[in-house]
Amino acid sequence: MTVTIDIKGPIISNDEAWIYEWFEMDATSPNMVAKALADANGEDVIVSINSPGGYVWDGSEIYTALKNYPGNVEAQIVGLAASAASVIALGADKVRISPTAQIMIHNASSVGYGDHRDMNKTAEWLRVIDKSIVNAYVIKSGKSEEELLDMMAEETWMGPQEALEHGLVDEIMFMENAIKFTASATGPSMIPQQVINGIRNKIMNDKSIKPDNPANFVTEDSLMKMFADFKNELTNELIPEPKEPEQAPAAKRNLSTLFLNL
Repeated sequence: MTVTIDIKGPIISNDEAWIYEWFEMDATSPNMVAKALADANGEDVIVSINSPGGYVWDGSEIYTALKNYPGNVEAQIVGLAASAASVIALGADKVRISPTAQIMIHNASSVGYGDHRDMNKTAEWLRVIDKSIVNAYVIKSGKSEEELLDMMAEETWMGPQEALEHGLVDEIMFMENAIKFTASATGPSMIPQQVINGIRNKIMNDKSIKPDNPANFVTEDSLMKMFADFKNELTNELIPEPKEPEQAPAAKRNLSTLFLNL
């Protein structure tokens, strides 16, 4: 029996997954994939991918889980595998892409503030992240690290033929006679960080809310009240140009929110 695992929507952290579930928004966390792989119990797995990317380390965790899975794993890029999602795809034993799909690779990005020392630390930190990410592309394609880092720096978009030419996929789906070469999307619909922080603060500060059941306070009225406080931010971030959540200075930030996305 073959088990299908969906990688849909942004790549998020485990502790934010319930918020996306509440809003009935597609998203993928490491725990979701780990549970699906455990349930598959060694059976063949097809990983169906249509994701604009998300958090770097959560993408890395999913990539590693796929690499470690004892059964056969086939990735099928059915829409978009961008940024962190492109890394996840390469965790499979075989990567196939729909003739209408795309892959995008680029540098990691973040938002920070502080003095010039903080900015230098952030820049160096991002360079280290890029050199870690590129390993997945090197392993799959056999291309040099330098060439792939250049492609990442240029934010390279690839259709099926280009992805095949660069060695990032093994096959174009539905094209039995496709020649194998030798060698526009919007940003992820991620919930703005201030929304997540607002919900978390509500849980922590309201003693009537049971920690094991945070959804017991999430009603239409309570959500409307919270959203009223940052209506403008939601309008700016969710509709025209979704942005990455802000981070604290390099020396103080929570590193779990590093992005690899559009």
